[in-house]
Amino acid sequence: MSISLFKTLIAISETGSFSGASQKVFVTHAAVGQQMRRLEELLSVDLFDRTEKTPRLNQLGNALIPKAKAIVFSYETILDDLTGDPQMIGELTLGAVPSTIRGLIPMAVKRLINTYPNLHIKVVPGISSKLLDQVESGNLDAAVISEPIRIPTNFNWMPIIKEELTLLTAPEITEKNPIKILTSAPYIRHTRQASVGQLADEWLSINNVIVKDSMEMESLENIASMVAHNLGVSIVPNICVPDDLFRSLQKISLGDNSIYRSLGIIMRNDCSKVKLVQRLYDQFCETTIKNIS
Repeated sequence: MSISLFKTLIAISETGSFSGASQKVFVTHAAVGQQMRRLEELLSVDLFDRTEKTPRLNQLGNALIPKAKAIVFSYETILDDLTGDPQMIGELTLGAVPSTIRGLIPMAVKRLINTYPNLHIKVVPGISSKLLDQVESGNLDAAVISEPIRIPTNFNWMPIIKEELTLLTAPEITEKNPIKILTSAPYIRHTRQASVGQLADEWLSINNVIVKDSMEMESLENIASMVAHNLGVSIVPNICVPDDLFRSLQKISLGDNSIYRSLGIIMRNDCSKVKLVQRLYDQFCETTIKNIS
């Protein structure tokens, strides 16, 4: 059964006549009549009162209109359900590096949920490499991570912001030379499995800085807590949406040789919720712009 038969039936209901429907669905008056005969044959019922010159929907025909509209709506929005229209999707599973979970993620998600209150978002924390693997396997719809060195061809990378790596210290540190601080203070290292840890190690190597390792941690939140207690210093991204603890700590520029962490959202090209991820991406961009300004 062609969906066009139901569209023509709805047009007759809305315009009140076969001639009005013909103009709305762009077929001839005769074609409208033929389509309705065909629909009646398929359903084995009479939908029109033809006792008068102009056919009119009978009681059964009028009762069918709401169902016909539901069928047409389902047909026209079938791809919305498959491509992630927020009004059709119930849940989004999102990976996120820890540095985004106390600021960027909740602020952007809140803005999205204000628009789509029935939406449910599950946030899974982890380091970039592990989250990328979960997106690849389909366990995550998308993830907010540091830009991978190599982006697989079947992935879509959408950059959000570049965050400069900075030296994080307790407020009481008075020395401003990053090299002097790094060579004298205990160093709290990001895990080497994390993209940020690799970037920090790259900067240390390029600048021939030998640090005194004291701890190695995976979460920026935990690193910030240790730094706040003056247990050491660390090279971290100057995160775009900081929490109160991170904001209270001292950020010292690494100088002319500073490097950046590119933060973005990644998903597979065949992600079934691409429209929803795009809307969330828009909220990430707006959130970072408002926070910077």
